[in-house]
Amino acid sequence: MEQWSEIRRRVLVEGISRRQIIRETGMHWETLQKILAHSEPPGYRQRRPRPRNKLGAYLPKIELILQEDLALPRKQRHTAKRIWERLQTEGFTGGYTIGHVRRRVVGLSGTG
Repeated sequence: MEQWSEIRRRVLVEGISRRQIIRETGMHWETLQKILAHSEPPGYRQRRPRPRNKLGAYLPKIELILQEDLALPRKQRHTAKRIWERLQTEGFTGGYTIGHVRRRVVGLSGTG
């Protein structure tokens, strides 16, 4: 942050050329442009949204199954694999491990 404001001061106030700053610091000219355009570092900016997780649309269904299972005896409750099989019949195309169905089921049910 100190270097950021020092470079801005030297270019904008003292009138040092941009080429001189690039020679002294060895930074890329696009980096210098960012420094001059923003008074403080802008941080990470995502250019396009991340692709949605395949399992995302099915999380409410998993939660519903687990809620219904709470009323059943322990031996009759769904296993993670059985939930994955049910999701497949409803159009889920992710794999058991690729879609992380097991990890989500264990995380939502609170069991170890």
